[in-house]
Amino acid sequence: MGLDLRADPITLTAALVDIPSESRHEQRIADEIESALRAQAPHFEVVRNGNAVLARTNLGRSSRVLLAGHTDTVPAADNVPSRREGDLMYGCGTSDMKSGDAVFLHLAATIAEPAHDLTLVMYDCEEIESSANGLGRIERELPDWLAADVAILGEPSGGFIEAGCQGTIRVVATATGTRAHSARSWLGDNAIHKLGAVLDRLSRYQARSVDIDGCVYREGLSAVRIDGGIAGNVIPDTASVTINFRFAPDRSVEQAVAHVHEVLAGLDVTCETTDVSRFAALGIAAVNYGPGDPNLAHKVDEHVDVSAITATTETLRAYLTA
Repeated sequence: MGLDLRADPITLTAALVDIPSESRHEQRIADEIESALRAQAPHFEVVRNGNAVLARTNLGRSSRVLLAGHTDTVPAADNVPSRREGDLMYGCGTSDMKSGDAVFLHLAATIAEPAHDLTLVMYDCEEIESSANGLGRIERELPDWLAADVAILGEPSGGFIEAGCQGTIRVVATATGTRAHSARSWLGDNAIHKLGAVLDRLSRYQARSVDIDGCVYREGLSAVRIDGGIAGNVIPDTASVTINFRFAPDRSVEQAVAHVHEVLAGLDVTCETTDVSRFAALGIAAVNYGPGDPNLAHKVDEHVDVSAITATTETLRAYLTA
């Protein structure tokens, strides 16, 4: 039996989680989403682009809202299929972002007369390198499908609207060294220690505030994650800091990337734009709004509170039908 898009979005979330869809392996989930949309949302035009599925209404409304969600996950860690414990649903992708996908798919199938024309974009390869991101491929090959007045991405945001009026990019600063036993630390080269230079620059960074038409935008360059270490008695040979740069709209993405490279000059850094920024670059107001908790994304115990799925569905239904 295929996906039932009209089922409770909590049930639909579990069904999506139970379909393994590690990045580059989204064909099955794309097949099932495409089949379900064609059968259960006849008011939508549906097309396939690689392992991305796109659908849209053409009702002649004066505005268009785009709902976008990626269907891939990081590699599962013995957390597929999903399992339920009280109000919590566990499983790979429950938070990032199959619960958001379920909300969007359910609304597409159950809102017959939306107040806005709707576009639904379920895309692949978001969790890996930016060059593989299905949203970028759609922008190159089917740009008219990304035309909208507002874009809502179902990324985990804790059930709160994460405004995309500020640009945002992710930066990963990486340090490498030589692995050794900690009892003979002089034989190694500690990668974690090398991250001190990154953290020092971030702690001294003075973020600017910009007044644009009476609205003050406060930028921020912040470390949000540190990865490194192998065991309690091993000198690590690699470590990294993930940094988030929130920048005012008077900077282009290219200018923001250049600024980060300037601040972190001499360090090994890579920059990736987020998908909200992709829409901002197209001149489309974009927000993240999903039921998942961003702090749980990619964790072995990744889970979502099912009440957040219901609340997000109700809020978006009110917005799309008002």
